[in-house]
Amino acid sequence: MNDIKINSTTGKEIILPASMVEDFKSKLLGTLLQSGDSGYDEARALWNGMIDKRPSLIARCAGTADVISCVNFARENNLSVCVKSGGHNIAGTASSNGSLMIDLSRMNGVRVDPKSKMAWVGPGATLRVVDHETQAFGLAVPLGINSTTGISGLTLGGGFGWTSRSLGLTIDNLVSADVVTVGGKLLRASKKDNPDLFWGICGGGGNFGIVTSFQFKLHPVGPVVLGGLIVHPFKDAAKVFKYYRDFVAKASDKLTCWVVLRKAPPLPFLPADVHGKEIFIIALLYNGDMKKGEKEVEALRKFGRPIADVIGPMPFVAFQQMFDPLLTPGARNYWKSHNFSKLQDEAIDTIVDYAGKLPTPFTEIFVGQLAGAINRVKKNATAYPHRDTNFVMNVHTRWEDKNSDDQCIQWARNFFDVSAKYANGSVYVNFISEGERLTASAFGTNFKKLAKLKKKYDPQNFFRVNQNIKPA
Repeated sequence: MNDIKINSTTGKEIILPASMVEDFKSKLLGTLLQSGDSGYDEARALWNGMIDKRPSLIARCAGTADVISCVNFARENNLSVCVKSGGHNIAGTASSNGSLMIDLSRMNGVRVDPKSKMAWVGPGATLRVVDHETQAFGLAVPLGINSTTGISGLTLGGGFGWTSRSLGLTIDNLVSADVVTVGGKLLRASKKDNPDLFWGICGGGGNFGIVTSFQFKLHPVGPVVLGGLIVHPFKDAAKVFKYYRDFVAKASDKLTCWVVLRKAPPLPFLPADVHGKEIFIIALLYNGDMKKGEKEVEALRKFGRPIADVIGPMPFVAFQQMFDPLLTPGARNYWKSHNFSKLQDEAIDTIVDYAGKLPTPFTEIFVGQLAGAINRVKKNATAYPHRDTNFVMNVHTRWEDKNSDDQCIQWARNFFDVSAKYANGSVYVNFISEGERLTASAFGTNFKKLAKLKKKYDPQNFFRVNQNIKPA
């Protein structure tokens, strides 16, 4: 190891002597990397290709003891830190120039107890790994929609996906967590142990410490479910969208229907003449008895004149990974998002209008259906406050050429601005892109309580490379 230039918590660059770095390295079971080392570029890479930052040191932690060593070393030397688990966060807060990156990606073990229906999950696990282990027993915890997402960021932001209407958010199924605090202490957080900390990590992000283990309650799901896609021609988008809105208002909690507007990828079940052209997609999953599900979605499948209908029995893990090919790492991504209490006709017309002028073939607008079990939890029961949101819209702008940055970002911002008047003024914290200052919108009425909690657990704002809540 050489002398290392690294940023302090004040932003000033300081020098760590090689001897100090070597001493720190000797305390780790995992690997300590600096620029030029084999594996450094792989370790610093994030899902969003727009984020290209260079930490001064990367500690690839092997376990909780390594995490404690990292926190103590950084605190004692006033070093800037960032924390990476899956590295999937759109804002790229897993990395920071000139910092010590605490990399949890190798702490990815999952242990399932099928008798008690519990799972203990390491912070570096991806959703694919969690599903792989839990589905071996026909069990699942509500997770997100892209299997390469990391469990930590998803959970700490709230977490919702295809089974959340029937089973709640990811945090609604969190039983406990082990948290390393800024003081280097390991605390258990649950409704009985440090309940205020538990409340804070249930939607408050990584503001209060580093989670080194999650305990989730599991539910019987699958292993085969009713799911798939209904694809309509874009000319019918507004009509089908409004029918969809009215249909899902009466849907049971077991049914989740999302809408995607994008240009058609060259999928084998789509006619060749629509490839590359705008389409309207309904993606649905029924978490329950297959025959009851088929009966419930019958009217939705019969409405209009779909281009394709590929609804049928399929493995739950396959459905969970269905959108992965469209969300591969390395592309440039910028998101804007709104939460909606209701979808007005004017909101639908605006969404369809902007879907007709997507800036790239990879860009999509999706509208996810929430409510159900999610909204039966009180607003202040968890740090995640958006229990009155029935739909979430993600403007997922995606492209490959760096020269298209300005055009794509401006398109997303324009769309966000014109659709704001139909939204409820809140935003999901995991859908905030780099540089956006929407923390108050993300935490809503719970923001002041979170700021007080931050003062208790992290008064110097040591954990600040995140969607940051400053201490009260």
